[in-house]
Amino acid sequence: MPWFKGWSVERKEGKAEGKCLIEALDAILPPTRPTDKALRLPLQDVYKIGGIGTVPVGRVETGVLKPGMVVTFAPAGLTTEV
Repeated sequence: MPWFKGWSVERKEGKAEGKCLIEALDAILPPTRPTDKALRLPLQDVYKIGGIGTVPVGRVETGVLKPGMVVTFAPAGLTTEV
């Protein structure tokens, strides 16, 4: 399949070439996050799942989140174990 190796097009302005989708996705570098700072995890949503409990969903902005850690959610002051 020729499209799998990328694409190219010639126009008046010149020739343009591109990668296939998988190569383009693999070329994206993940952002660096400061892991030496305090944990900041803005919550996006909270789900209540029967048999599991309350599951907060968000993205770690700074710091590190590991199983077994005790965290406190602000401003409510709720403390729980991950």
